[in-house]
Amino acid sequence: MSDMLLEVKNLQTWFDTREGKVRVVDDLSFSIRKGQTFCLLGESGCGKSMTALSIMQLLPSQASRNIRGEIVLHGRNLLSMSEIEMRAIRGNRVAMIFQEPMSSLNPVLRVGTQIGEVLKRHKKLTGIRARQRIIELLESVGIPEPIQRIDEYPHQLSGGMKQRVMIAIALAGEPDLLIADEPTTALDVTIQAQVLDLIKDLQKKNDMAVMMITHDLGVVAKMADEVAVMYAGQIVEQAPSKSFFKHPEHPYSQKLFDALPDMAKRDQSLAVIPGSVPSLNQEFNSCRFEPRCNRSWNLCKTQIPLWMAHTPIRGVRCHLYSSKEGKQQQSSTQFESFDEVQRSNVDAGQALLDVSNVKVHFPILKGVLKRVAGYVYAVDGVSLSLPKGRTVALVGESGCGKTTVGKAILQLIRPTAGKVLFENADLTRLSGSQLRRRRSEFQIIFQDPFSSMNPRMMVGDIIEEGMIAQSIGNASSERQQRVDELLTQVGLSPEHRQRYPHEFSGGQRQRICIARALAVNPKLIVCDEPTSALDVSVQAQILNLLKELQNKHNISYLFITHNISVVAYLADEVAVMYLGRIVEQGKVDEVLENPLHPYTKALLSAVPAVDKESKREIIRLEGDPPSPINPPAGCHFSPRCKEAKDICRLEYPETSSVGKTHIVCCHLYAK
Repeated sequence: MSDMLLEVKNLQTWFDTREGKVRVVDDLSFSIRKGQTFCLLGESGCGKSMTALSIMQLLPSQASRNIRGEIVLHGRNLLSMSEIEMRAIRGNRVAMIFQEPMSSLNPVLRVGTQIGEVLKRHKKLTGIRARQRIIELLESVGIPEPIQRIDEYPHQLSGGMKQRVMIAIALAGEPDLLIADEPTTALDVTIQAQVLDLIKDLQKKNDMAVMMITHDLGVVAKMADEVAVMYAGQIVEQAPSKSFFKHPEHPYSQKLFDALPDMAKRDQSLAVIPGSVPSLNQEFNSCRFEPRCNRSWNLCKTQIPLWMAHTPIRGVRCHLYSSKEGKQQQSSTQFESFDEVQRSNVDAGQALLDVSNVKVHFPILKGVLKRVAGYVYAVDGVSLSLPKGRTVALVGESGCGKTTVGKAILQLIRPTAGKVLFENADLTRLSGSQLRRRRSEFQIIFQDPFSSMNPRMMVGDIIEEGMIAQSIGNASSERQQRVDELLTQVGLSPEHRQRYPHEFSGGQRQRICIARALAVNPKLIVCDEPTSALDVSVQAQILNLLKELQNKHNISYLFITHNISVVAYLADEVAVMYLGRIVEQGKVDEVLENPLHPYTKALLSAVPAVDKESKREIIRLEGDPPSPINPPAGCHFSPRCKEAKDICRLEYPETSSVGKTHIVCCHLYAK
């Protein structure tokens, strides 16, 4: 008996628009066996999610009629089924975890109710039996206190727990195939590790197949049995995971690996993929990747490459493998160095920013009279120093206070206590008018570029707005010239200033935000997760740009992130935060190569390794961080620490120096 579960044959999905047919999935074929993890890898806009929605038949009704090919599940073609028949398949035989749990969960329904809908529809369970099964499902996905959580609403749960609820909903029907669409994109590395391990454990327990959609090579390395790389609606390479990571063949696959940041590339420009995924509303008469490929040759411009199958489970769609002439064109990618713009040593080592014991406590007001009933200790005594022209990274899980520290430094939130010395001037003591006059010296790049720009303003006006507020430029013509220079500097065209934010890609919008920050000639930029939602190729472009601008203008960065590979590539120093306090700090190589605090060790161990041969031990952290409203007594990390002693639960540790530049806040290193 065959172990084949799903077979997709020559799948085509298109939308009819005013601009013509948009072929989001174009002649796609692959298969998934029982118990296998199949990963679909590629940039945003390549058609990965549309492939999943086509399988689930969750496209709009008009688009669903524009599907050709075969989607065979258990020997039955899903495309030949009626909508009523598909309702018996969805959530039962095939289930899906969507990318964004908050927008996927119903905010006005309790968690238990949403899981119970699946049980009622597919398992005919109601009442006490359904409630018992819901509790079992919540326990199986690792949610603490499931009896309490079953009656809570989504907004009462952390991001990690919301994603676990999504998994519980998907598993309620006991599916044969689980489609996971970017299930860990917005999660911290520790929560990501828990979710991926959970999916693996449940897969093994239930003999379930998993189709994982992602652009994270580390996640692919951890999860995949087989990998398919998708580009512009087509699969361009497919291989067993081990073979793929040992020797990727397609130039696009190789570029994705080259764009990954790490410690070894600190003095190099990351390889980037120029341009973007082509529009899919056109007929292609050549290789779709050719305009962005550094290995293209004449045949790539004139003929569509055919699928070259090396084995039944390995193949590539590329002219480089179709003839002897093509194989001669193969060459290794070369990195560019930053020799042309050396880092400025002017004022090197001098502190631009000195933060001392900063606290931000938000009062909790209750009752008719709004009396203070307690505090949220978001930041509870943070101290750090940032030299001119250097980068300090602030890392930690969501909710630890990283963004609040950044806003407190810029006085977007006034600190409860502490000092923020910027060029020896205490920003906390400046009045509103005094602070406004100094705003041009420090700027911020927010995590979500789209929501941080006014959608009704054109790009030129958005960039110019800060110059007008700070009286930079004597005339409109001068400011317009400056806007054009900035757009060129961040890799966009001056003509883009007459477009609106929605007309740009995510990477382009982030470039606009960088241009806006540079418009007022700042000395310090707080970068709040500026690459967290970007593909690895666009991330490489932004990191190269930030590094080039720092080298050219001697700008200092406070880089807030949970992406450790970005820290390794960009930062000079790193500070690790946990529940409002810094627990370890030092030069980037000291902290990343020799972590001391148990939390830092767990954080680094949870980062998915791209190296398939890596034998690194992953340190499991139980549960989510404690509430900042009621921090644990003693060391805040002690409830989750496997090395905790009695003193850890009684006293918060003093800061200990381990070398000239490396400090740690842990009883294990107390002198």
